[in-house]
Amino acid sequence: MTTPISILDLAFIGADETAADAFRTSVSIAQRAEQRGYERIWYAEHHNMASIASSATSVLIAHVAAHTSSIRLGSGGIMLPNHSPLAIAEQFGTLATLHPERIDLGLGRAPGSDQNTMRAMRTDPRASDRFPDDIRELQGYLGAASIVPGVIAVPGAGTNVPLYILGSSLFGARLAARFGLPYAFASHFAPTHLVDAIATYRNEFQPSEQLSEPHAMAGINVIASETEDDAERQRVDVSRRRIARFVTPSRELSPAEADDLLSSPQGQQIAQMMHYTAAGTAETVHRYLENFAEAVGVDELMTVHPSPTINERLRSIDLLADARDAVSVAV
Repeated sequence: MTTPISILDLAFIGADETAADAFRTSVSIAQRAEQRGYERIWYAEHHNMASIASSATSVLIAHVAAHTSSIRLGSGGIMLPNHSPLAIAEQFGTLATLHPERIDLGLGRAPGSDQNTMRAMRTDPRASDRFPDDIRELQGYLGAASIVPGVIAVPGAGTNVPLYILGSSLFGARLAARFGLPYAFASHFAPTHLVDAIATYRNEFQPSEQLSEPHAMAGINVIASETEDDAERQRVDVSRRRIARFVTPSRELSPAEADDLLSSPQGQQIAQMMHYTAAGTAETVHRYLENFAEAVGVDELMTVHPSPTINERLRSIDLLADARDAVSVAV
């Protein structure tokens, strides 16, 4: 496969684990991905979710960057309505100053939380309407000239941290195309509009100072194992954990309870979120990814490795890299 492969690390907090465990796992994943030649790793801003530890996204990026040396790191994404553009420019300007040529800034317009959490964060419900203007303001802070008179980002100005637009609808695709920015579609959990969004982005793309031609990315779940049976076992386990996380977050479900929920209409809707999942041996997964990238028309794959344990996640990362390297040698 010649399509670059990257990783979205959701900083999972597993059963009987703490946030500290999740951070150690994120460092291990980044170090392994760096060793195996993955393109980049991103972390997503989520709030008030007991199973995800990446709420302070820029702080986690700094921690992982200090324990790696070359792999690109970034946000996938920062939910810009929760923040002022100046604050984000200063945070990512600091990261880029400490770790030159290694930092990405992916941006989304969703709040990354529920209504109660939005109120707790003092997020203005209308802030998402300012998303396009906030991106322009952020570009100014990170570039050579702020568009806000008398205000500069220190650090930040002149770092030119590359921006990426994230989305799961045609809005983000059109915005990324109009601004001439890379576009990443969240198909690892919101698959419905993937094909239309990527086609729209490519058709409407306008070159910019950052990007001369479109660069489309798509998220996809990957569970690679030594055998098809073990990969399927992991996939079922991941599905059961997901339904429990959404439906009964306060208690564990037995496998039978989870399966009953998965067979319900609500469960089927949640299961559909993982529609784009490559599960199997390294060869099976690699073939799926090749076909997916070609069919959808993406330039880079953002893989999510949701296997139940850290060892299984690292093994999945290794097996996919093995299959990619084998194809590269053959070519």
